[in-house]
Amino acid sequence: MGAFPQTQYFTGLNEPVGQEVDLKGLKVEGDLPAEVRGSFYRAVPDPAFPPKFENDHTLSGDGMISRLSFNDDGTADFAIRFVQTARHKAEVEAGHARFGKYRNPFTDDPDVQGIDRTVANTTPVWHAGRLLMAKEDGRPYRVDPITLETIGSYDFGGALKSETMTAHVRIDAETGELFFYGYEADGCASTKVAYCVVNPDGTLKSEQWFDAPYCAMMHDFTISENYALFPIYPTTADLDRIKAGGEHWHHEPELDSWLGVMPRYGDVSEIKWFKGPKGCHSYHMMNAWEDESGMLHFDACLNDTNAFAFIREPSGIVMGQQDIKGALTRWTVDPKADGGEVTETLIGPPGDFPVIPAKKQGKPYKTGWMLTMNPDLQGPPLLAGPVGVDFNLLLRFDGMDTPAPHVTGALPLPPLAGFNEPVHVPASDPSKDGWLVMIVDQQTGDNQFVHEAWVVDAGNIGAGAVAKVTIPTRLRPQVHGWWVPQTQLDALG
Repeated sequence: MGAFPQTQYFTGLNEPVGQEVDLKGLKVEGDLPAEVRGSFYRAVPDPAFPPKFENDHTLSGDGMISRLSFNDDGTADFAIRFVQTARHKAEVEAGHARFGKYRNPFTDDPDVQGIDRTVANTTPVWHAGRLLMAKEDGRPYRVDPITLETIGSYDFGGALKSETMTAHVRIDAETGELFFYGYEADGCASTKVAYCVVNPDGTLKSEQWFDAPYCAMMHDFTISENYALFPIYPTTADLDRIKAGGEHWHHEPELDSWLGVMPRYGDVSEIKWFKGPKGCHSYHMMNAWEDESGMLHFDACLNDTNAFAFIREPSGIVMGQQDIKGALTRWTVDPKADGGEVTETLIGPPGDFPVIPAKKQGKPYKTGWMLTMNPDLQGPPLLAGPVGVDFNLLLRFDGMDTPAPHVTGALPLPPLAGFNEPVHVPASDPSKDGWLVMIVDQQTGDNQFVHEAWVVDAGNIGAGAVAKVTIPTRLRPQVHGWWVPQTQLDALG
């Protein structure tokens, strides 16, 4: 693997692995809860070949789908496969990288112009018995949830007209509907956004297009019981810059942010825009919900700039990760008003990868979890991931349905260890908080790592893992994951 650039994106825990593996009957240490029966799917970027450009980064890596299955006999199985995208196949055929800069088709080899260049590496999405590997620069790829074999690019049976589908969807647990959007819906640097609703059976119910205030990186969005909310932050694309071989994204600190709000079953002509602070950015939202007075609250992990150095630096923003200011932040608006400005409240520390129970999606919720950095860590953190350092503290919040949520639990890791994003597994007893399942990475020596799957009591995270599974193969950091209960997999027949 020495041909890869020796930058933070390709060394240490970020060193490319590129191996497909199958591991059966892994030992589970501790007491595996009865509810944790099913599969934990993860999206893992992992480039099969060294990139064309030295300044490439983690998020360009070929998509790999991993499956950690917890079995009835108390053991676990682990498998990981490349998603056989058109891009991956084209590069395997040639034996080297043929696609250029991140989200810049004008830097690709001439002979691959027009080939779908998505790497499907960001989020495994489960809905209506289908497993999709999604990345926001294209349509998703459907994958067999049992074998992990790639079925092919997915467009909802030809119904989807947008060229893109976000990696972050929202599912209403009561109706079973899936809500998603695609930005740059008709091509590079376009302001067009496609807002889509999918029926519980997986058929596309509606697709409507609207214009965003400018072409922005729209990585995540939210729904509430009655509204769809579209955040716009000033990480922007410019077609002339892209055509000239430049970076897809620049961050513009002097631009306003916006929150678009529309009835979730309404017409896009009803969208209203609320102005937010200049220059801010968020990758992930915890939830959106309406209070008894009808006010709409939007809870996000917000920073004062883009968290990725490979976006800041080409934009002329030179700063260390430690200098970024952020907080779990609430924007509140009156959805019946004709627009205006958001009211901003800081409700928690900085962090990312927020998690809530699926049944609380879009509804008032009491509890959430989030990853952050431990300010009291006595030693070095683990260097990994697209930001360059891994989160090492898991927090639990209560009172999320009040003006002043508060931290009620914490699980710190030792030096040189990091959490990947957890998934939530519900408890059979509705009075219980369920479980969090996640991969924990620990550096044990020079370029030596141990990888474990942890099962943590979501109601008592400070007690640590109730069960662990060591995964005896080298793993790269994931982006996002999804939990699928065994009953739903069994229903596939």
